[in-house]
Amino acid sequence: MKVVQELVAYFDQRGKLSRRQLRKLLEQNWVASDAPANMHGLCESVGATYYFRVTGVTEGQLWGTDIYSGDSIIGAAAVHAGLLKAGETKVLRVTVVTAPESFPATTRNGVTSTEYGKYQYAWTLSAI
Repeated sequence: MKVVQELVAYFDQRGKLSRRQLRKLLEQNWVASDAPANMHGLCESVGATYYFRVTGVTEGQLWGTDIYSGDSIIGAAAVHAGLLKAGETKVLRVTVVTAPESFPATTRNGVTSTEYGKYQYAWTLSAI
């Protein structure tokens, strides 16, 4: 599955897949897998992109705003970012990014993130 995701991400990042083509692949469950709780073990390569079926939750560890620490709960980040409501499931894009100097705290969409200093890994979420 990881190799297929890497191939799709390669073409997606280079604009070789239309949004319609990408959505069709993801909706037919050919590419996306269920999201892990967090990104432990998946953040080693900045720029790596994953497509996960994420279910929104309102509780769980969450550090940062828009850029989240590697150990943040993906479902909580999705609600915090406004991409999902609690209990809602969608395929989202998770992209590994360079970690900022710190992760700011905010409360958005009923979810509160916590401030945290330097952490080795970080990622962002986006809609497909």
